[in-house]
Amino acid sequence: MTASPSSSSGLEILLSTLQNAGDVESTINILNVLDELLSAGTDHRIHYMISKGGSEALLNALVNTSHSCSPNYSVLLPLLHLLAKVGHRDRRIGLKAEQAGAVLLTLNLLKQNVQHSRRAAACLWVIQVFSSSVSTANLIGENHGLDVIFHLIPQYTTKHLHTIKAATNAFAALLSTKANICSVVSKGYTTGLLRLYEDWCSKDTQHSNIAIAVCHTLLHCLHKVTNITAGRQAFISQGGIRMLYQTTQTRLMSKGLESLVERSVQLMRKCLPKTTLPLTSDQSAYTFPLPGRPDACPNVGMAPDECSEESDEEEAESNQEADSRDYDEDLETDPNKLRLRPEPDRPKEVLPQYASLCPELSHDFKELDLSSGTEESSSSSSSSDEEAVSFNSCSPCSSRRDRSRRGSDPATSSSVSHSETEMSTEGHTQDAAQLEACGFHSNSCILSTSPSFRTMVKEAMGEASSGQRGHEQDDEEKGTEESYQHTTIDRLLEVHRACIPHHEPKLYRTMAARTKSIPGFNIVAFPDFWGHLPPPEHEPMAPRKPNIQRQKVFEDIQRFLNTDDLINQVVFDLEDNSFQPPADSLWFFSKFESGNLRKAVQVRRYEYDLILNADANCFQHSQWFYFEVSNMEADVPYRFNIINCEKSNSQFNYGMQPVLYSVREALEGRPHWVRTGTEICYFRNHFCPVQGRRRTTFYTLTFTINFKHNEDVCYLAYHYPYTYSALKAHLNILEKSVDPAKVFFQQQSLCATLAGNSCPVVTITACPASRSWKDVHELRNRSYIVLTGRVHPGESNASWVMKGTLEFLCSDDPVAQSLRETFIFKIIPMLNPDGVINGTNRCDLNSEDLNRQWCKPNSILSPTIYHTKGLLYYLNSIGQTPLVFCDYHGHSRKKNVFLYGCSVKETLWQSGSPVDTVGLKEDPGYRTIPKTLDRIAPAFSFNSCNYLVEKSRSATARVVVWREIGVLRSYTMESTYNGCDQGIYKGLQTGTRELQEMGMKFCHSLLCVTKDMNGFYIRRLIHHVDPDHNSYNCFEDDEPPCVEEIEYSTDWPTHKGSELDSDVNSNMACADEEDGGRKEYGGAIHWRGSIGQSQPSNIKSCLYPHLIRQASMEMCNGMSIANGQIMN
Repeated sequence: MTASPSSSSGLEILLSTLQNAGDVESTINILNVLDELLSAGTDHRIHYMISKGGSEALLNALVNTSHSCSPNYSVLLPLLHLLAKVGHRDRRIGLKAEQAGAVLLTLNLLKQNVQHSRRAAACLWVIQVFSSSVSTANLIGENHGLDVIFHLIPQYTTKHLHTIKAATNAFAALLSTKANICSVVSKGYTTGLLRLYEDWCSKDTQHSNIAIAVCHTLLHCLHKVTNITAGRQAFISQGGIRMLYQTTQTRLMSKGLESLVERSVQLMRKCLPKTTLPLTSDQSAYTFPLPGRPDACPNVGMAPDECSEESDEEEAESNQEADSRDYDEDLETDPNKLRLRPEPDRPKEVLPQYASLCPELSHDFKELDLSSGTEESSSSSSSSDEEAVSFNSCSPCSSRRDRSRRGSDPATSSSVSHSETEMSTEGHTQDAAQLEACGFHSNSCILSTSPSFRTMVKEAMGEASSGQRGHEQDDEEKGTEESYQHTTIDRLLEVHRACIPHHEPKLYRTMAARTKSIPGFNIVAFPDFWGHLPPPEHEPMAPRKPNIQRQKVFEDIQRFLNTDDLINQVVFDLEDNSFQPPADSLWFFSKFESGNLRKAVQVRRYEYDLILNADANCFQHSQWFYFEVSNMEADVPYRFNIINCEKSNSQFNYGMQPVLYSVREALEGRPHWVRTGTEICYFRNHFCPVQGRRRTTFYTLTFTINFKHNEDVCYLAYHYPYTYSALKAHLNILEKSVDPAKVFFQQQSLCATLAGNSCPVVTITACPASRSWKDVHELRNRSYIVLTGRVHPGESNASWVMKGTLEFLCSDDPVAQSLRETFIFKIIPMLNPDGVINGTNRCDLNSEDLNRQWCKPNSILSPTIYHTKGLLYYLNSIGQTPLVFCDYHGHSRKKNVFLYGCSVKETLWQSGSPVDTVGLKEDPGYRTIPKTLDRIAPAFSFNSCNYLVEKSRSATARVVVWREIGVLRSYTMESTYNGCDQGIYKGLQTGTRELQEMGMKFCHSLLCVTKDMNGFYIRRLIHHVDPDHNSYNCFEDDEPPCVEEIEYSTDWPTHKGSELDSDVNSNMACADEEDGGRKEYGGAIHWRGSIGQSQPSNIKSCLYPHLIRQASMEMCNGMSIANGQIMN
């Protein structure tokens, strides 16, 4: 609101008169007028007064009044009160006070009035507001202000509570500077603060509001003191953690003291001594020599790349305001960068090599002349190029020289595949036998490592007699155990195998035998071998137990304080091959494909700390886990603490559970990955890296599991695992399932990865109706759809969505048939095979995030990205730019499934660019697929989608394919790890059934992108629409703040101006012994007004006739003054 010139003049005259008033009565009346003038409205009026020099006027009046030989407190008290209220809203009050010479003057007034409660309180409030300036706070500290104020805080008492509260607030305000904190610590005040807090907490049985406020501020002081290392050391050495723990347990558990309990917990978490992870090195246990780099550990010693720690479309920061600000700044604002296509990263002459990856453009379809019942087809359509690549050894180092020469050439890989189409059965058997001969550690060669598994298998087969066990031992001595195990597995499959669609255990074993890993895996995890069926019922999100994090933190603090019951025994070490676990502990194992667990430490009888392995050749990105656990007792609560997670928040705080697979349940006909765990929470812990990397913060995921069976073998994972071997087996099964006369299904190798694994690329379309030129020409002119996935190994949900897409496109569904007849699908289901195989979370073996390499990918270090981009360049060069590109991902911090796309107009508009977007023309077709999905896919949320182009995402697949290849509909599809908060799946966790359904629904949505399919779209898909499915607004990249603070170093809540006003008003209303609550001057009684409290004014207009004796009322920032009265 803008004041009129006359009112501005009136306010300025009031302030000028205040500074020059010579008599007490005029000064008091002006102060009362100002107080009442400001009391009837909001802070806006105070800020208006500040803008007109109000703070300077009050400071000058304070200096002038105090310079008299005998300060008149009848004037000083209301002046100090008003200065405290106004100064609290003035950000520069400290500097202004220094310039006016009011800082030390106020401190001297405090020293003179330490025995006078009301006067001391008024001085303390002013000192508190002055301390908002660092230099002012330091000035007060240098002149012994800390000592004076600290000695004003007594042991528990019921007298002068307002003054004591003012003293604690002023002391806390002075601790906003490092110099004052160091001074307090050096003088031993940490001990005094602890004793004061303990005394006030223990003796305040009435829980009065002021006493609680004093305790709260004392905690605030301790928080500030512990911001430096010396302060934390003093806090710990003086028993601060133990005292706070005992206080919270015995005195502060009542509901009315919740804020004290929470702040005490935060302070204890903050001060727990940093503990290094029990590792010899932060570097991953898996290292791989990179071509052209003698150093196998390229990132050692480098600062973590915080931008890449989150999912592609996630923000790394946890503070939401900072997120919003940084996000807007991250948006691309240069229209040229958004609209102009950059030059290709390679010459056009190299693009023809990718013609071999488009066999549909050169295939002659001779098989169409054969009988429809013939199972044989041409080598081009029936051969599995991926499986034709020769794998002579399981060692990741095999043929490394050969790979360095030819591994990055897709044409070479393709030609090798074609030349070796017919693979001998003998070779298959030899590979499988080699894997089996490597052992099982103690059991069935490929299924498990726990001794209890053998007993379980024999019980299932009815072979548990002692005679049979003795016979088995004899067999072992004779070296025939391998044959026995092989027979046992075959019999087990015959008796107990579940019918799992598109899964063949023996084929999986064959594929696993050829998979190359860094450690040379020779064990196959049972769930991957046996297969998985979705549970029959939907699984609801887990309710969060109230104060569960507080409970877990208390247990951690108790663990620090009382070490008598701690075991602290290593029970699993990935790096020690000879390690034998204790007989009375859980047994862990993770040395299998996609497994990740580096070390397990038994903390207590039923509690274990688990440490995850960093990404290969790296020292960070630990989040994905997948491991085996056995030797458990049934119905016993086992607590697992994964202590080196790196993401700053997780869906585990919002109802998500890890997944569990029980071997015993599977053998009994229930082969399910199920959500499990209670008392789940995710929060920042006190662990730190071994090498002390800066800015590295670890978080604990803790959960409790009650296993159903004794001596079971179970597997725990972050999310439903999907391995590289599972993909290879799945593609082979799909290839065999389609009719080659109807479906053109071609599996090829895009290139070899760094470790020598092939990266499969699949072509799916409908075969032409005949070999006529017209039909073949129609096929070769179909639009292309390019789908990719699993560039981040930890995002296994992306593979399950891709599985649903692949199975649907190969099915007999009429929609799938129409899609095949309309499009040619190029699918690269797994862009990061090596990462998936070796259990990494984010990176490839080159320690780089492959989804940050799309701008200029390296053909040697990032071959899959290089050749995928090359394929896209090739399609563009022959006039077949893909109609749709979609990269499948998983999102760890949001619910539902959603798309991110690219739009010039939306990006420029959101970023606040000066470019006029009204006249900017842009095809809105990028919204067609998301809108369609919002109608037909229950898990999809349209309002969670956005189409903004960020600078930090400029090297991702979505942005590069849109910008460089020119694909309008270039998307990232993000699938939740957790579940949905809308539609028919609201409140349910997402399972593999829902993920595969999403892959199918994405295919359905493709029918809407061509005009000639509109009629078909309406007829076929209208029955899929869910009338109750409505998206809701969910634009934040993260969930709302967790019920409990994830971080322990959070800022203390700022002191509210209304709270200070209330304290000042109480002091003004409180009676002095000598005045009985009022002051009399010349027979007139003047009640002091209060900001925030409207009171009638008896001020006579004769005091300032030039202001108030006017016929018209003058406005002063929205107020009217007439005849001395304040009116709205």
